[in-house]
Amino acid sequence: MRIRDWWSALWPTRQARALDLTLAISLAVFDGVWMRLADQSFWLPPTVVSISSALMSLALIVRRRHPVALVLVSLTLGTILGAGGLGILVMLYSLGAYTASRWTAIGLAMAGYVAYLIFPGPTSRDQPLAAQVIFGLAFSALPVVLGLYMGARKQLLASLQERAARLEREQHLLTERTRAEERTRIAREMHDVVANRVSVMVVHAGALRAVAHRDPDRAAETAAVIGDMGRAALDELRQVIGVLRQGEQALPRQAPTISDVRDLAGQSRAAGLAVDLRVLGEEQPMPAAVGRTVFRLVQEGLTNVHKHAGDADAFVRLRLTHEIVEVEVENGPPKSAPAHDLPSGGNGLVGLEERVVALGGSFDAGPCEEGGFALRATLPLPASDLRK
Repeated sequence: MRIRDWWSALWPTRQARALDLTLAISLAVFDGVWMRLADQSFWLPPTVVSISSALMSLALIVRRRHPVALVLVSLTLGTILGAGGLGILVMLYSLGAYTASRWTAIGLAMAGYVAYLIFPGPTSRDQPLAAQVIFGLAFSALPVVLGLYMGARKQLLASLQERAARLEREQHLLTERTRAEERTRIAREMHDVVANRVSVMVVHAGALRAVAHRDPDRAAETAAVIGDMGRAALDELRQVIGVLRQGEQALPRQAPTISDVRDLAGQSRAAGLAVDLRVLGEEQPMPAAVGRTVFRLVQEGLTNVHKHAGDADAFVRLRLTHEIVEVEVENGPPKSAPAHDLPSGGNGLVGLEERVVALGGSFDAGPCEEGGFALRATLPLPASDLRK
């Protein structure tokens, strides 16, 4: 099993394995036959030199994993035995292509060059020194330079592929985060449209049932309020669905205003809730995001009063300045148990805090010391919208 793992680890792919095996066997046959036919002895007989050359070429199967050791052994055997051939060129190329340190490759190439000049082969010892210098330089330098170039090119391609893969992963994560944020925003909008509106409609329906027989005029008025709120809920629901289909362009251009907040208070009063609304400061148009958040804060606050303290007194305070908008919705302790058992998922306050924090404001909600509940938020106005 270990031999099989070692054998598989020599090559990164099957194509590389096939190439190296074919190259090693072919060069072993070529170098062995060539050195034998040349019949030029160095220190040992031609047969020994031929067999040594073939074995050196067969060692090319490990050229990717052990290029330095392969060149060291080849230089030693080549110098001592006079063995070698075209396989040495491939070894020098592999040295430049697969060695981690380029200086190691250059140093071994220079060592081989010096060894060649000191111990020239049988075919080179009779040549002039200048020819030996030029031939040895070309024989040792060109394969290494080509290997260094190909190695750098492979590293660059691998780096680019890794960068592309990393960017793809980051893009995937960014897409997933965007989708999660979009789902959260849609859930928040659906809660505002469905939960708040429908909760108040349920309260109105209960009041309608209570006065249907004894006060027909009041019942007709309550039914009209329920119809108006239902149409408003449908209109807001269409806007949310439009965002899903068309993007942000489908959002309503006209943001809620202080007048819409007064309508909210009036709807709650019509449902039997005592609401005291006070607006402090000069009423001026607010940015769309701020106006929408102010509307949702008051809407959620009054809806929670309907759900949990139906007969309690509610107080809504809006403080408008040139720099900030302060919103406060507070109710006293309920005088009796709520007449309607309305479900509550606890997502409304979380969504409000997300809205406020996204605009750079502060949010706080919790029970009061005297009983009841209070919701407070501060929203800064953008610099371009500061009033002078």
